[in-house]
Amino acid sequence: MALTWFASYRTRGAAANRRFAACLLVMMIPVAFPYENAAAPGGKTEVLPIQKAAPAAVVIETAGSEVELRRHMRAKTGVVELKTEKVRFSQAPTGSFGFIAPPSLGIALVMQSADLELDKVAPVANAYEVHKLADGSGLLVGFMGKELAPEVSSSERPHTLRIAIYSNPLGKAPLIVAVPIIKLMVDRMPTRIEPKKLDSAVMLEMDLQSTANRKSPIGQ
Repeated sequence: MALTWFASYRTRGAAANRRFAACLLVMMIPVAFPYENAAAPGGKTEVLPIQKAAPAAVVIETAGSEVELRRHMRAKTGVVELKTEKVRFSQAPTGSFGFIAPPSLGIALVMQSADLELDKVAPVANAYEVHKLADGSGLLVGFMGKELAPEVSSSERPHTLRIAIYSNPLGKAPLIVAVPIIKLMVDRMPTRIEPKKLDSAVMLEMDLQSTANRKSPIGQ
């Protein structure tokens, strides 16, 4: 009888161990495969977001009026006007562009803010233009001199390149350029070219780095 009881105990113990192992396996499946969620037939399978590479700088070396140059750049980056009057960059639709006043841009970049407040229409004559690309990354659009254009657009530019981006075209800054926000390091506020004129073109000095320097909704 003792042998019979012992055999029955071992059988019950083995069954319990198998049930425990099965439960443990079920619990481990979501951990082992975290990137996919079950979806109904025909539904969209969701995946966790991944960090995308920062976009390359864009320089258009074409003569034209400010309106024409901006139109060329928007076509180049594939963006259209915002649908809402005011929206944060993180909430703006991909493939869109908006504007931001120089003081707001300066504070956001110097403080490395995680977001930007964009307007559908330029709030001031010297506002900067911001593009949100199809992959969600951000470009700051402005104007620069011809001497820096080759270095900015080169894939082999120095690790850190000191540049100045103007809000509007000038004789010394005729080329329109778009630089990846995630690669910018800014240590000062924008300054007006003509201090006494409120609508004067604005200059923003910054370091354009060869690699991304932060992770945020602005340049993800």
